[in-house]
Amino acid sequence: MTQDLQAAFDTVVRRNPGESEFHQAVYEVLESLGPVVERHPEYVDASIIPRLCEPNRQIIFKVNWEDDNCRIHTNRGFRVQFNSSLGPYKGGLRFHPSVYLGIIKFLGFEQIFKNALTGMPIGGGKGGSDFDPKGKSDNEIMRFCQSFMTELSQHIGADTDVPAGDIGVGGREIGYLFGQYKKLTGRYESGVITGKGILFGGSRARTEATGYGTVFFAEEMMKLNGQGFDGKKVVVSGSGNVALYAVEKANQLGATVVAVSDSSGYVVDEDGIDFELLQDVKEKRRARISAYADERPNAHVVTGGSIWDVPCDIALPCATQNELDENAAKTLIQNGCKLVAEGANMPCTPQATRALRSAGVLFAPGKAANAGGVATSALEMQQNASRDSWSFEHTEERLQQIMVGIHERCAETADEYGHPGDYVLGANIAGFTRVADAMLALGVI
Repeated sequence: MTQDLQAAFDTVVRRNPGESEFHQAVYEVLESLGPVVERHPEYVDASIIPRLCEPNRQIIFKVNWEDDNCRIHTNRGFRVQFNSSLGPYKGGLRFHPSVYLGIIKFLGFEQIFKNALTGMPIGGGKGGSDFDPKGKSDNEIMRFCQSFMTELSQHIGADTDVPAGDIGVGGREIGYLFGQYKKLTGRYESGVITGKGILFGGSRARTEATGYGTVFFAEEMMKLNGQGFDGKKVVVSGSGNVALYAVEKANQLGATVVAVSDSSGYVVDEDGIDFELLQDVKEKRRARISAYADERPNAHVVTGGSIWDVPCDIALPCATQNELDENAAKTLIQNGCKLVAEGANMPCTPQATRALRSAGVLFAPGKAANAGGVATSALEMQQNASRDSWSFEHTEERLQQIMVGIHERCAETADEYGHPGDYVLGANIAGFTRVADAMLALGVI
């Protein structure tokens, strides 16, 4: 890392003590940028990197809500508006007990480059709360969402900041949030939030988009090596939206998905994961992964160890940050894994990423492979702006085109900077230069 890049990183650590995930995300980008600042000294002269590492705005607020027993609880809400050089802030809301400011900043920082890679006119932001939706009734979740939006509504808008869903925030939560925004403002501003239901301005294929997009990106990587998903054995961590629809698309492309997981453990089904049953268990029943195994005679549940112990050709970590560590990476390498594509945000630790890349495993970083969700959110914004609604097939086709474009951008950039096949460097540089050039054009603001 050059002296200027190291100085920028040191400032991030000093200004943001204890925010290890944010430090990790910044370092992962900055360690790729040496060739860029050498070729483009104007970025250094204009202090682009220090400016990019500091959010435009960090909002923290109190969320009071009442449970079904009339007890009042207090949670903390966050919205980090990181960079709007390319367009309005865009990024999801995460409701999970692990959420704190450092998590939101790491996600928001990643979102800047992910959004830039899509080629769409959207900036980067993120938000959420340490509220845990698990075990809560629909009415409790509604009351929390209404209280959360009462504060958040002051900071968002279709041309300002457009939230969406993330972990713990699905169609139900988006509906409650949008309903409260509509009530507070008296406007049917459908472009203010994405991930909405089809009945009130949502986009078809949005639910499937992140998982589908991850598989589309991985498929493009394999095409360069004359391969594809057909006949491959795949392991997918998680069982939320991203994991579910990565399973579906991998199945459609001829792969056999043999394992999926949730926070209680993982299930192995050598006959291939039955997508319809998994979808029923996780989306309709909201049950644990063991309920899947109860209905599949050749499936079994493992409550200890790691899902990455299951041999596979392709690994798709789709659960949460830092879920795949160095030991898991070494196990994947020993078992002959050929490709790892990050469906979640930063699911591989830095040590795992280094081990995989050093071993020659094809590696797709989340800011590229995970971009399908936000790309389809931007398509939802387009439909809202034109009061239009597209078919599932048309939206999926647009999504695939965007993911192919992201792959081309990453691969070509890696080639341009002398690191062919390095998708981490390619994604970081391609995303960074697009944002940096916009910042230069807009002046010091």
